[in-house]
Amino acid sequence: MSQLPATEPRPFLINGKWISNPEDAFDSVNPASGELNYRVSVATSKHVEDAVAAARTAAAQPAWKDMLPHVRAQILMRIAALIVERGDELAKCQMIENGKVWKECKAQAGSAAATFRYYAAVCETLTSEVTPSRGNYLTMTSYEPYGVVAAITPWNSPLTMEAQKVAPALAAGNAVILKPSEVTPSAALLLGEIALQAGLPPGILNVLTGNGATTGKALVQHPGVRMVSFTGGTASGRAIGMMAAERLIPVALELGGKSPHIVFEDANLDAAVENIIGGIFEGSGQSCVAGSRLFVQRSVHDKLLDLLIERSRAIKVGAPTETDSEMGPVSSFAHRSRIEQFIESATAEGGKVLLGGKRPEGIEFERGAYFLPTILGGLDNQATAVREEIFGPVLCVLPFDDEADLIKQANDSAFGLASGIWTANYQRAWRVARALETGLVWINTYKQLSISTPFGGFKDSGIGREKGASGLRLYQQSKGIYWSMDAANFPAS
Repeated sequence: MSQLPATEPRPFLINGKWISNPEDAFDSVNPASGELNYRVSVATSKHVEDAVAAARTAAAQPAWKDMLPHVRAQILMRIAALIVERGDELAKCQMIENGKVWKECKAQAGSAAATFRYYAAVCETLTSEVTPSRGNYLTMTSYEPYGVVAAITPWNSPLTMEAQKVAPALAAGNAVILKPSEVTPSAALLLGEIALQAGLPPGILNVLTGNGATTGKALVQHPGVRMVSFTGGTASGRAIGMMAAERLIPVALELGGKSPHIVFEDANLDAAVENIIGGIFEGSGQSCVAGSRLFVQRSVHDKLLDLLIERSRAIKVGAPTETDSEMGPVSSFAHRSRIEQFIESATAEGGKVLLGGKRPEGIEFERGAYFLPTILGGLDNQATAVREEIFGPVLCVLPFDDEADLIKQANDSAFGLASGIWTANYQRAWRVARALETGLVWINTYKQLSISTPFGGFKDSGIGREKGASGLRLYQQSKGIYWSMDAANFPAS
């Protein structure tokens, strides 16, 4: 695919075959330069039909359905090895499509490989249960795949997100139809190519490119799809949840966030500042767990803010290809305009731009969708910029007086994905961690992530938990089996 001319649409993958749709394609644009990367084919509703039919047929074949777990694990391990082998290629795809800096893209390619290795191990070792019987019978639990799973992924971290869904869904014995964001289609296409190279049977992983309103909607509504896993915005997740509810199929939804990052007066302020910066400005703030609401105890508010502004001012904004760039562009020019609208709303509501709040100056930035690290002050917890997910390099700083005030403000949000706490008092850390209405809490650190630990949100941040051994069970349904031990129920010998 990489050898195709930029103007020839990249094909998508159905049943092991690459299919192009030159009559209906969209542009992939490099947000760092505004240049065309390539054109990408759109999968129509007819292509969705074909993909689901191929997936259902492949999932029912003995070659996959009866494959022993340790054999399936070997395929996942080969996929992991090939991801490592083609890591630079995968990292470049992500970099030119969403603008992440090279270092972060390389790290995420490595994380994708580690995810496949992890679920290979889980696939081979995860056990089911023999449950306590209440009579003269044996009871046990069997776990069965759903059949065809739709995996719909976002543009901010496609390398990790696609591995995070595809690896456990395959380990669980399903066939998968992967629909990447139209902003970042290529990592998914390369993963499909790698899976075939690793020996995955054709039709077990299909990759459809297109937008959510057409390709994604047709996929979610198709009667042959028995489970949907989605990561993205809350509005889209709610729409998918409604469609799934009408069909009575399970969904996993990892959605938006407006995560509170909390600093108490006894915290290590220098360490907190470094983690605050990583938590909001890494990836240009385009992360669901970005610590975008910074709550600082009033007694250290001004001191921490001075440290934060000084350190943030030194962040190197530059082209993703430059080795010293700490922050690249945002994902698109349209997304930058949306971020700018939030800055306008913040100042209209009485907020002050303490740092950034605009595009960087210089000829090297003119063609890209760059935006400076931004810190806003003077807003309360009801301001639009504080309540809505900006999904950009914008940090809102708010003071708090005491623990009760902090918990009230932090939980006063529709979201509940992640949170961070900085304090030297372990008892306070425990109390606040338990009181916060979030699916993930970091204490004296931020944005540490592990594939072995369940991940998901409270409230409008989603339902279901990915990652961990239970992340494989997410893609299976349990079956209770009763086996009589009563000799009278067996034929006489």
